[in-house]
Amino acid sequence: MSGTKPAQRGVDMTEFSIKKIFKRDNQREVEVNRERRQNIRHVPRNGETVLVVDDSRTVRFALKMMLSQGGFGVLEAENGREAIELARVHRPVMVFMDIVMPEFNGFQATRRIRKMDETRDIPVVIMSGNPEAMEKFWVERIGASDLMSKPFSRKDVFQHLEWVVYRNQIA
Repeated sequence: MSGTKPAQRGVDMTEFSIKKIFKRDNQREVEVNRERRQNIRHVPRNGETVLVVDDSRTVRFALKMMLSQGGFGVLEAENGREAIELARVHRPVMVFMDIVMPEFNGFQATRRIRKMDETRDIPVVIMSGNPEAMEKFWVERIGASDLMSKPFSRKDVFQHLEWVVYRNQIA
């Protein structure tokens, strides 16, 4: 069998061309570009920081790179206990909080952040790699602002950030 060619199921490969399948529609491409230009991203004021809480160094690094390139200062915590203290002291504009962590998990830390007067109004976005309905229930119950699934893209991060932080501000 090693010397035989695979069956081609009626496809003439000499006529195959990616250009024929993926023709560019210049008018549509221009419309897409115009639409992107209309999507104005918020430019953070000097000193606006975001707290990233995750026990994974890789996730913290990825979020730190995205947010710092977007102009935000970034604070990092690897567990819920550190997150509570950093939120109280620095008052970030938002917190990205993982659920499963040592010491305090994300739900416990979010609940404590919500109970303290100085941190009550800080938006918290819970991050989870498990898209179960039960987690969505707990996110709403503990008072988190939103749920972001893992893995995430740069677009996801900034959409969540702009939605929970800047949605009530008039430009």
